[in-house]
Amino acid sequence: MLITRECDYAVRILRALSGGETVSVQDICRREDITAPIAYKLARKLEKSGYIRSHRGSNGGYSLKKDLREITLYDVCRAVDRELFLTECTVRGHRCSQNTGASPCMVHKEFCRLQEIITRELKNRSLMEILEG
Repeated sequence: MLITRECDYAVRILRALSGGETVSVQDICRREDITAPIAYKLARKLEKSGYIRSHRGSNGGYSLKKDLREITLYDVCRAVDRELFLTECTVRGHRCSQNTGASPCMVHKEFCRLQEIITRELKNRSLMEILEG
């Protein structure tokens, strides 16, 4: 699946941080209806990718490290899932059993075309543009 539940939750975490303040994981979970274990896991991935920073201590939590105008849905999905593909058929290096020498698989060809369109659209708008509507 191209956009997983984890990608959706990661976008929600970034939305919760969009005000610019440090927000605790508990507040993120409450605002965005995410469980704490998932929020911590995704926050680590977002931090590793350079999108958020953690703050320790009694007033700890997370805040944005990178402006949401510089982050796309594609970036977030790649940060949490690494691979984005419409179907297994569109994964690089996949050997389609229907692709035979002189007769290329037209379904594979169409999936690849759709994959390119979706990837382009995911890269097209920043999260800030999406959140502002």
